[in-house]
Amino acid sequence: MELAQLLRQSETEWWILPTGKMRVPVVIYATESLMQEMDQKVYEQAVNVATLPGIEKACYVMPDAHWGYGFPIGGVAAFDPERGGVISAGGVGFDISCGVRTLLTGLTREEILPVREGLAESLFRKVPAGVGSRGQIHLGSQEMDEMLRGGASWAVGRGYGLPEDLERTEERGRMEGARPDQVSDFAKKRQQDEMGTLGSGNHYLEVQEVRAVYDSELAAAYGIRDGEVVVSIHCGSRGLGHQIGTEFLKRMLPAAARAGIELPDRELACAPIESDVGQEYLGAMRAATNCALANRQIITHLVRQAFHQIFPSAQLRLLYDVSHNTCKVETHTIDGHPKRLFVHRKGATRAFGPGHPDIPAALRAAGQPVLIGGTMGTASYVLAGTGKGLERSFGSACHGAGRSMSRHQALRQWRGRELIDDLAAKGILIRSPSYRGVAEEAPGAYKDVSAVVDAAHEAGLARKVARLEPMICIKG
Repeated sequence: MELAQLLRQSETEWWILPTGKMRVPVVIYATESLMQEMDQKVYEQAVNVATLPGIEKACYVMPDAHWGYGFPIGGVAAFDPERGGVISAGGVGFDISCGVRTLLTGLTREEILPVREGLAESLFRKVPAGVGSRGQIHLGSQEMDEMLRGGASWAVGRGYGLPEDLERTEERGRMEGARPDQVSDFAKKRQQDEMGTLGSGNHYLEVQEVRAVYDSELAAAYGIRDGEVVVSIHCGSRGLGHQIGTEFLKRMLPAAARAGIELPDRELACAPIESDVGQEYLGAMRAATNCALANRQIITHLVRQAFHQIFPSAQLRLLYDVSHNTCKVETHTIDGHPKRLFVHRKGATRAFGPGHPDIPAALRAAGQPVLIGGTMGTASYVLAGTGKGLERSFGSACHGAGRSMSRHQALRQWRGRELIDDLAAKGILIRSPSYRGVAEEAPGAYKDVSAVVDAAHEAGLARKVARLEPMICIKG
């Protein structure tokens, strides 16, 4: 990104002041090094978002940002329905409610090492991965609608998990306001055999070791201990969410025109929140969110089965589950007054600070766990939300490393088989149905996740708690 176009406010905060049709400024949180690495397209897309009706305070950009469809990935924007605010399918993303959940195993690296080949094979067999992967569950029409309304609660009711899992899942496992009637038959058909599957792209299931604890008090509150092993699951709403995004993007273009909204970019298609299309998208998006929550819950059950075959007494308690691609109704303080806003987070994680009522009671005093995914060859992180972040970014933080090159570029540079061998030499076992998929997701195709996390920490968006390093990765 061309830094001369921005106003530097601190070591980790940069502003684009409103010009032209911008209604609010853009605020980017990143170090100078990350800014220099960031696509120029992020600048253009964030400026475009800042022109949309009803936007509040600013368009915020996280340290891992890169360009996406309409909105930058790593973008956060909140809209006020009473000032003509909009909902944008591109502002949520195609993989609706893609997110991460982390399980605490209570096991150590020394216990995993002797059995890790067998554990990797068991996890790979139990959790289908790859493009169009299908699971063991087939949902008929009625049960599909029940899943779309019930989310992880539906999955637990079917025996996939424990009631206490729901307490540590965002939205308590079920997003209110889902409308299965707004999900097309084709979207449902795509999903009917995909529950309990990872999918492809950057989705993964990793067995990780806690290699560093930065804040012992917060780590203790989360039940994280140095040297112990955790499992992280990264995936979303699979084909159903993608289909909803595709269909509503087409519907939002004419809806924006009817509302007199001047779009600087067709990919920024949106509709007024209070319009029919806006309300129908919200109902469908919430159904997709429930699909993602149910999917991660079922995978959790499958992971527990794989572990129990080797470690019958392992508990695998859920630390937390948080989504990245969402639009949520939240109350934030604007000019000293509470206001109901529709907060878009696309490739950004909710990161509420200590005491927030939406955090589970057991974690409330510490703040919300913020789960940051790495790549299959680099670290992941656990952070904690802060009160400062609530003021600076509507309680949001980065979600991962962020791509530094396209999948096509990565394919030209790496070979999947060679990567798997290289990572095995470093003690990381990879299982994947696709060498191509592994090459597309090469660790070198991503930014330095540690630099991204450090920037979020320095900016006050979230606090570092622990670093996790991969031992086994099932790659989509």
